[in-house]
Amino acid sequence: MKQPVFFLSHGGGPWPWLDGPFRENFAWLEASLKALLAQLPEPPRAVLAVSGHWEEPEFTVSSAAQPGMVYDYFGFPEHTYSIRYAAPGDPALAGRVRELAAAAGIAMGDDPARGFDHGTFSMMQPIRPEADLPVVSLSMKQGYDPAAHFALGQALAPLRDEGVVIMGSGLTYHNLRVFNARAAEPSRQFDAWLRHALLDLPPEDRAAQLMRWEAAPAARLVHPREDHLIPLMVALGAAGADPATCIYSQADLFGGITVSSWRFGEDVSATGFDRLAA
Repeated sequence: MKQPVFFLSHGGGPWPWLDGPFRENFAWLEASLKALLAQLPEPPRAVLAVSGHWEEPEFTVSSAAQPGMVYDYFGFPEHTYSIRYAAPGDPALAGRVRELAAAAGIAMGDDPARGFDHGTFSMMQPIRPEADLPVVSLSMKQGYDPAAHFALGQALAPLRDEGVVIMGSGLTYHNLRVFNARAAEPSRQFDAWLRHALLDLPPEDRAAQLMRWEAAPAARLVHPREDHLIPLMVALGAAGADPATCIYSQADLFGGITVSSWRFGEDVSATGFDRLAA
């Protein structure tokens, strides 16, 4: 059966390994991630994670059988620099990703040393704490061309029929210089624009709208650097004409920031983690 595609918020830093107020900001996100595998039509073979924390001169896929860790954050407690998400990789899946990309004329590099960055392990820890589901990482391409990432998603769509769940990992608001109540209105405006594009427009129009994301309200304040938005373009390409459902939203992250996560797939039902739904 065809697996759905996701664009997910991965939260902040190594939050699943923390306690206290910082962790509490992500309680609603955590609940939505814990519920994710139950939405699948059958148990997945593997996850292909497109992280907003990995970019290369060309698209690159991780091919390690046992990926290590990339501690790509700073200022967190000492113990978070020795945590481990011990999921296996899947070299065969990495080879299939390269094969599909090549068939579409898309250059794809291979990195046998790449480990899990926090865009992947902080997302996967609540989803599959047993860490027994193979995870392969896929980079963004420098320059962040939305159309190039959308085309890659289209090329990788056959994986959905092969038991692979494609997950774009980022954040619908990502401006670390304005990560407080001052972000309330711009994040709300951008999220409302995104919600309209994904829920109200036909597939061809929603894709065209997302290719022009810089025209959205407050776009460059919300995403001064679009690394956390571009994984959505891969997910959107892989989704084809499948409908979208908001599977997580909140308007009070860190004092008022609006963020959301999305699922693309047929026969989608509400999951109860969209606080903004009518």
